[in-house]
Amino acid sequence: MLRYTLHKMAKKDSLSRLYTATSHQEVSPPPLKRRRLTQTPSLALDKPRASSTLQTADQPRSSSPSKDAFRVFSWNINGINAFLSSTHSARKITSYFTESTKTQKSGTSSIDAPPNANRLRTPPGQALSSSTHSLRAFLARHNWPEILFLQELKIKPQDGPARLPKILSALNTPLNAADSVSDHRTYTFNAVLPRDKHNAKAFGGKLYGVGTIMRTDFARKWVATVREVDWDIEGRVSVVEMRGAPEGQDENEPVTKPLALINVYAVNGTTQPYRNPLTGAVHPNCPTRHDRKLVFHSLLRDECLSLEARGFSVAVAGDMNIARGPADGHPNLRTFPEQHCVNRVDFNTKFFGEEDNKRAGAYVGTQDEKTEKCLDAVDVFRAKYGMEKRYTYYPNRGEWGSSCDRVDMVFVSKEVWGDGRVIDTGILDTPQERSPSDHVPFWVKIAL
Repeated sequence: MLRYTLHKMAKKDSLSRLYTATSHQEVSPPPLKRRRLTQTPSLALDKPRASSTLQTADQPRSSSPSKDAFRVFSWNINGINAFLSSTHSARKITSYFTESTKTQKSGTSSIDAPPNANRLRTPPGQALSSSTHSLRAFLARHNWPEILFLQELKIKPQDGPARLPKILSALNTPLNAADSVSDHRTYTFNAVLPRDKHNAKAFGGKLYGVGTIMRTDFARKWVATVREVDWDIEGRVSVVEMRGAPEGQDENEPVTKPLALINVYAVNGTTQPYRNPLTGAVHPNCPTRHDRKLVFHSLLRDECLSLEARGFSVAVAGDMNIARGPADGHPNLRTFPEQHCVNRVDFNTKFFGEEDNKRAGAYVGTQDEKTEKCLDAVDVFRAKYGMEKRYTYYPNRGEWGSSCDRVDMVFVSKEVWGDGRVIDTGILDTPQERSPSDHVPFWVKIAL
């Protein structure tokens, strides 16, 4: 039976850190298991688009589910309140489940259910709900993805305990009578909220914050723990450490490392002061948000390298607040003030090697810059679709597509790409998918 728990993990002087609703216990990452990696042909699920123009007429498609892979969607929603209607009151979490779900045998997974089991007769997420902005309708429309990363929750830390039940209700309340509820159609929610009283105080603290939504059956089977990091207190990072392959794999089969998935809302570089989180004074070694952005890059890279050293492969997804190169900005790339160029070089240097930067048209470094530690990751969209011009940030002001950037992305450990585990990726770049936000969602499908 699904357990509904609310944790408040914080230091004495903190208001909020990590709020979770989980269906599994947190355990240490397991040793590697041996398993066969199923190779799935790569499919161009999004229609090809001419690189010289912005196409908006066709509806980009997302990936279909499969039992030997999982999908991560990521979306900067620019505030979760628009998705919480007045009807989403706090309900007991067990009320979301049918009797058959509650009594499901341990060890079974609805991901193995027959393809047509419990399918809605109505097109998912369309005629199901009259709500304009619905998280559950979004999940239904995209075939109930295993994971959805959210950025910019914009929840005041002190409001966390009251907001969590409403978010769970929005995720798990059936859209109508045809919407059956089961482990493969219900979700857990984990939030990391800001607790920096000096650097996250604008709008009464109603800013930043990341949320990790996981499908119940997937979380129970594959997720070892969801955690924050100790080097960020602005609510910008959440880490999902996955388990290795299930027991019973042939010892002679090749080893596939477990994955660590990192949900990121990166610092936006500005000239605003960055303050010492303890004293509130302008930080002497990091006086601006531009400076803090460079430090954030280093800390995130080091977190990734640490996870790799522990035996994980890494996938980082979210809003990086950086456009890597000319193909990532329309009508052009932001180059003024010059610090934006410095930030871009720093990001490309710390996360990507020469091969990936050349492929993305992103960076030509100096010898000094090449001495930086590098994750040597692969930008999945650029690796798969080359210099195709697709964007994720579409401001609400002005005409759709008149000014846009690809600042949201997913990048993975080089071995994940090299082993063929990345099946496909896509950007859902339409006004309809943008919904009330100023970013559109994107997704990646990875073999288990």
